[in-house]
Amino acid sequence: MSRLELAIAWRYLRSRKGTRLLSLITVIAIGGVIVGVSALIMVVGVMNGLQDDLKDKILVGSPDIRVLTYGDDLTIPKWRPILTRIRSQEGVVAAGPFVLTQALISSGHHYVEGTQVEGIEPQAPHVSEPTSIREHIYNHQGDFRFASSDGKGRGVVVGKLLADRLNVVPGDTIRLIAPPPGGKLDAILGGYSPKLYKFEVTGLFETGMYEYDNGYVFMSLPVSQEFAGLGDAVTGIEVASTNRSDARVLGQKIETSLGFPYRAVDWQEQNRSLFQALKLEKLAMSLILLLVVIVAAFNIVSTLTMVVKDKTREIGILKAMGLPAKSIRRVFFAQGVVIGVVGTTGGLILGLMGAVLLDKYKLIKLEESVYFIDHMPVHLQPLDIGLTIVASLMIAAVATLYPSMQAARLSPIEAIHHE
Repeated sequence: MSRLELAIAWRYLRSRKGTRLLSLITVIAIGGVIVGVSALIMVVGVMNGLQDDLKDKILVGSPDIRVLTYGDDLTIPKWRPILTRIRSQEGVVAAGPFVLTQALISSGHHYVEGTQVEGIEPQAPHVSEPTSIREHIYNHQGDFRFASSDGKGRGVVVGKLLADRLNVVPGDTIRLIAPPPGGKLDAILGGYSPKLYKFEVTGLFETGMYEYDNGYVFMSLPVSQEFAGLGDAVTGIEVASTNRSDARVLGQKIETSLGFPYRAVDWQEQNRSLFQALKLEKLAMSLILLLVVIVAAFNIVSTLTMVVKDKTREIGILKAMGLPAKSIRRVFFAQGVVIGVVGTTGGLILGLMGAVLLDKYKLIKLEESVYFIDHMPVHLQPLDIGLTIVASLMIAAVATLYPSMQAARLSPIEAIHHE
């Protein structure tokens, strides 16, 4: 593109003396691109933030991989040799047994509700920690050693929200009603016979994840085996990997190594419905906001069409003086590119500033019981920003095709006589 073509394009973008019509619609076209690009950057950043924040909070109490088994009981009776084999697998950082069951919980009052009970190995220097749940003791109130005052290790660590609802603090006693072992009928009573257990609250935990803080109780592995009626069996084995993104591949290797009836479920599969919904929502929002950029492209089309209409006589004179049709096309292409570049740059700056402010000052509050988090997080990824910039510039360039071809087809004689 020659300096002459660029000079003509720049002159056509500016208003003529005595009228500001063209300059106004140029500003409107640029503004449309700015709004579309900035909105797209902020919304994609919000969707990324939701995914990343939820993933981090979910994996506080949920491991990268859970090794489970098929069968009627869904338990692993002889789990110690299996644990040794898993720990020897390349890529495994930590692994440990766990028991997961459900119960009814009460603090001795009439109020009773359901809760998730998980048994893990008591905290100790030699104990492997596949999750970071032991790092989330609330306000240093207790620990995960489950050391009760009677010396029997029958302590429990309760989620902060659940403890507030039950009005219990470390040192208080709670009651847990266990389901019947194996779900079997009591031969004497002719019905189900649940058992009542008393535990001492030895700590509170707070993860920021509503599901854990509101409904989980942790106890030592041996006590949970007794509580769930599993004997020496466990529900499964938790595994932490060196790289969370490679958890699925590592799970497949573990599954192949152990063979049937063992299966490995990675963190994405454990929460598949949640993350699939977030991915779908991100895609839908991106497509909707991309339409805003496309609408801005129509503004570019209308702007350049009006320029062609207004500059018809000048275009005819230029063609009569020997300026070729391809140069005319490049003039209007340059105008569209300028609008696209200026609008995209402005949208990028505005979008980045908005995203930083949203995340830093937590401007959008959320209901924890619904969204698991208390505010709308924003995480910007270079790939998403790059794709947004490329898409905006391409749409702006495509928008110049019709007006530039219309200008190039003008007949010099007809254009000069145009009123």
